[in-house]
Amino acid sequence: MYQDKTLVCRDCGEEFVFTAGEQEFYADHGFQNEPQRCKTCRDKRKNASRPQREFFTATCSKCGGEAKLPFQPSSDRPVYCSDCFAKIRAERG
Repeated sequence: MYQDKTLVCRDCGEEFVFTAGEQEFYADHGFQNEPQRCKTCRDKRKNASRPQREFFTATCSKCGGEAKLPFQPSSDRPVYCSDCFAKIRAERG
């Protein structure tokens, strides 16, 4: 019933494919207009309104490597890099 369509992005001017599956999804959800932007431009536009997340750097309590954290670490609790954190979490089950 649906066939892939090639559309042109209104922001970057690049062609992108509006797949048959996407068309079916749009129809099922009552969307009447075809997408005007490619996935990259849609994501860029969506993320533009979000504030940039601040990261803090600390020393991993287990391996001594660099740990990037989305919060300000306090000195009373250990901080782990993502690798050590994953290992600790796996050990706890």
